Amino acid sequence: MTTSRLEAFSDGVIAIIVTIMVLELRAPVQPTWPALLKVAPIFISYGFSFLIVAIMWVNHHHMIHVVRRVTAGLLWANLNLLFWVSLVPFVTDFLGKNYRAPMAVALYGLDLTLCSAAFFLLRLELIRQEPDLEMREYHQSIQRKNGLSFFLYFSTVLLSHISVFLAFFVFALIPALYFLPERKLAASPER
Repeated sequence: MTTSRLEAFSDGVIAIIVTIMVLELRAPVQPTWPALLKVAPIFISYGFSFLIVAIMWVNHHHMIHVVRRVTAGLLWANLNLLFWVSLVPFVTDFLGKNYRAPMAVALYGLDLTLCSAAFFLLRLELIRQEPDLEMREYHQSIQRKNGLSFFLYFSTVLLSHISVFLAFFVFALIPALYFLPERKLAASPER
């Protein structure tokens, strides 16, 4: 398998995930501001999850462009990531309908924790196959950021039972770590 096939498959899965999320949105029956306000949490959870999935897609795109060999380990690590990302529409819908419920917030945080862990494992496979010391060091520095994200997302699982608003603050903080694509990978020549 070539990296272009891996990328095309992953892009297709992520596109379907985003499509499923938007199909879960329902306009209110009544065309009034109060009716629209009632569904605002669902729209906000969708917008936030779209941003998170978009950041994951951008960073995944940059990661795939530096793959040297598509190995079985890389394929399974990538499928692991796609599995957890595929649950984002479910946890997004659940959160939007139950945004004050600690369990819904915790479940959302747990899925993002597992997405973060899957990114960590995928990058671990890239580090394993990277012969260039400078690129290995770069991937290892990003691993530290992945580790921080994992810890922060996991903290939301616990924080949600103390204050859902603290968990939401952490959810909003994490995308800031990843908002811009990985510059060195974006600037490196494709292999």
